Amino acid sequence: MNLTILGAGSFGTAMANHATRLGLSVRLWCRTQATANAINERHNNPRYMKGSKLGEEVRADSDLGRALSFSDHIILAVPTQSLREVLNNMASMNPRGKKILSLAKGIEITSGKLPHQIAAEIFQPLAASLSYSALSGPSHAEEVIRDLPTAVVTASDDAGAALEWQKTLNSPHFRVYTSEDLLGVELGGAVKNVIAIAVGISESLNFGDNAKAALATRGMAEIMRLGVAMGADPMTLAGLAGVGDLMVTCYSHHSRNLRLGAAIGRGMSVEEAESEIGQVVEGVHTVKALVAYAKKTGIELPIAEGVYAVLYDGASIDQAIEKLLFRSPKPEHNGR
Repeated sequence: MNLTILGAGSFGTAMANHATRLGLSVRLWCRTQATANAINERHNNPRYMKGSKLGEEVRADSDLGRALSFSDHIILAVPTQSLREVLNNMASMNPRGKKILSLAKGIEITSGKLPHQIAAEIFQPLAASLSYSALSGPSHAEEVIRDLPTAVVTASDDAGAALEWQKTLNSPHFRVYTSEDLLGVELGGAVKNVIAIAVGISESLNFGDNAKAALATRGMAEIMRLGVAMGADPMTLAGLAGVGDLMVTCYSHHSRNLRLGAAIGRGMSVEEAESEIGQVVEGVHTVKALVAYAKKTGIELPIAEGVYAVLYDGASIDQAIEKLLFRSPKPEHNGR
């Protein structure tokens, strides 16, 4: 079977390697021909996952049209803020019959939309002839590329599509579950990035494990509150795409969002922290959409609002912490 992966970042590269272990032939679309040449000639991505050798079945191409024509199974491995551009380019190439799996974890700043909502908008005239699914869960690329045990969930409004991706990508070390809650799976993968920034700030200030656990748990309450309001199944958010992804993002130093929070806690600006990390940090963008949504709907997201205040409103970390700690006491949850 052939597989096209659009995006040669960390996760796109890791998924390309995983696919070749399953015997698939992969066409990996890169933005630059120089990157494509390096992958084809040296079987190594010169920017991401530098220490990992890619399977010879991974062939790279900087021409989007050629990459799309290679397979009807398309994995989208591009950041959420770049997703609309790539999907618009795809739409102009008549992608009828394509089966799409998105790995994006974030919310588009300009529209407040999740990845599946962006795709629905762009592909509306072709909706009947396209299949869209999403994959999420605790799955750092640095471990997937090494074939370390990982469990994820693939979701689609079409149960058959989720099952097909499960069959395509499942392996003993990459266990794929299925879900029909597309909104819940994508929402959990987006919001946890913002909570991880808060945990990273806490860690850099040596607040201890109690504080990190409290932030992660109360962050989960924010994810649940938001998810229920938007129509997600709470059980989805209690699973791999919610609690699972939150745990790995808040406690692993593979986490870009955790590392950015730690850099902010050490006194760096957002720009300096992103430059140090050298990759897209989705939580920096997602927090803007979250706070805008909270203001519009009246949903309480105090941790997300605190992160936003530090990153964009010029609030000091001390001010944000004081605002969180001095909130009025209340029940942990209301009713059952």
